[in-house]
Amino acid sequence: MRTLLTITNPATGSVITRLAADGPRDVAGAYARARAAQPQWAARPVGKRLAAIARFRESVLAEAESLAQTLTQEVGKPIRQSRNELRGLVARLDFFLAETARTLRERKVYTNATEHLDERIGFEPLGVVANISAWNYPYFVGINVFVPALAAGNAVLYKPSEFATLTGQHIARLLHGAGVPEDVFVPVIGGGATGAALLRQPIDGVFFTGSHATGAKIAAAAGRRMIKVQLELGGKDPVYVCDDADVAAAAAALADGAFYNTGQSCCSVERIYVHEAIHDRFVEAFVAEVAAFRVGDPQDDATYIGPLARAAQIEVLKRQVADARRKGAKVVAGGAPIRRKGNWFAPTVLTEVDHTMAVMKDESFGPIIGIEAVADDDAAVALMNDSAYGLTAGVYTPDARRAKRILARAEAGSVYWNCCDRVSPRLPWSGVKGSGIGLTLSTLGIETFARTKAWHLRSA
Repeated sequence: MRTLLTITNPATGSVITRLAADGPRDVAGAYARARAAQPQWAARPVGKRLAAIARFRESVLAEAESLAQTLTQEVGKPIRQSRNELRGLVARLDFFLAETARTLRERKVYTNATEHLDERIGFEPLGVVANISAWNYPYFVGINVFVPALAAGNAVLYKPSEFATLTGQHIARLLHGAGVPEDVFVPVIGGGATGAALLRQPIDGVFFTGSHATGAKIAAAAGRRMIKVQLELGGKDPVYVCDDADVAAAAAALADGAFYNTGQSCCSVERIYVHEAIHDRFVEAFVAEVAAFRVGDPQDDATYIGPLARAAQIEVLKRQVADARRKGAKVVAGGAPIRRKGNWFAPTVLTEVDHTMAVMKDESFGPIIGIEAVADDDAAVALMNDSAYGLTAGVYTPDARRAKRILARAEAGSVYWNCCDRVSPRLPWSGVKGSGIGLTLSTLGIETFARTKAWHLRSA
């Protein structure tokens, strides 16, 4: 008897539906189908593979409103933000459509006519890859992996997060309708046990977005088999507001960077360091911004803060607040769950924090932020780098030279000057330390789904 996966609305706690989860035999069968189908898919010219991706793009646009409604219903993302994710998808798809063929074209890197020698770099598909995806941005995070993987000629075993399963099924339906064969893109439905069964298959690569703890287990399992691994893990992303910054502008931008998607983004701002000369003014402006955020029904266009996708995260936030209070922090906004059906936590701002507190060290992944005063740039950089993570870091100052000096010392895969919580398809998305290994996006993120082959060609 197959295990049932329960899909719940996090805004109300009500059950949306129950689906049969894929067990070990189902997963093994999915792998076998993908392995058999991959060579024929890889044999298609890259232009034909990209044509299917282009049709997928048009299908997403045609159904954008209904797709956004499903995303909001099962994840709790405010509807305007769900629509933003669907709209933002277009630029990433356009990047892959424009750059994949050129990026994966064979490159002649050296010719010696005297020796009758050519040296070339070729790109071949990895084969069958597993994509274990995330719930917080299932379209953004998903297409960073499965679109370039498919375009490069791979077959994909796609496990959407159990918290975004219905969205994952829509993605599979639209790809199949666009011309990607059902055995080339195979959705695998279920929770942790299904993911573990997927990793036991003889896949050629695994691409995971999620927690550091799960990522470490995947890395250990994949390392024993020497397969391609890409892990996009957690973050504790810091921003420093310098004494010469525009206080109102920085407060508005960082409130959005910290609380967008109810703080459930890997690159959400999770720590703010403010020069002591402007600290009090910044806190006042920041709290005013947060107080204006509308908390409510995620289906309402006016809502900015929705529920947490996972009920278990409420306890994490409660423990962080309690720990910070016990160690001397001051709660200047929120600080507790909201009493209503579903998974709700009030937007929370803590001051007088330090690095003995969990809220400044451990990933929060919710609507909570700590703000710490610092004496100077050196103190800010030291605190920004005092973390097990290294996904993004930012600085707010009108001084370009000052910003570059600070960001050059930041231990992070992406750095921001006068902006935050931003991802571009043209730039690689990667982390250092506990934030992961490998990368997606940019032309480098296209190459990661191919195996390079060195060609040494000497004519007779």
